[in-house]
Amino acid sequence: GWWLLSNKVELTTAAIIANCLVFLIGYSVFRGANKQKHVFKKDPKAPIWGSPPKVIGGKLLASGYWGIARHCNYLGDLLLASSFSLPCGISSVVPYFYPIYLLILLIWRERRDEARCAEKYKDVWAEYRKLVPYRILPYVY
Repeated sequence: GWWLLSNKVELTTAAIIANCLVFLIGYSVFRGANKQKHVFKKDPKAPIWGSPPKVIGGKLLASGYWGIARHCNYLGDLLLASSFSLPCGISSVVPYFYPIYLLILLIWRERRDEARCAEKYKDVWAEYRKLVPYRILPYVY
């Protein structure tokens, strides 16, 4: 917040709208993914996006956001963090400390989670990884 006070940044209407979209998409992905996981834990037969959930080994949800990426809620987190820095423009890396830090933290956490899930779910996790090959960002990672 202080960076914006000491550095004049003029945003176009299009840039403001684009940043708001990044925020809204990030919020929707973050909340939507976490809500799907919560609903699935309470009622494994509850529909996901209007369809019966795809469940692997009776334990893992492979529908909705969780059928797109194994840690899709992290993508929402990263988009939210980026939306807080984007209004600062690209003249300095300083405003991007938080999203960069969060990216490093979430990649480390995702790898730790992968190892724990492989240990906990064994063959079921291997099947889930084949069905959902992307970790956080589809077609990229």
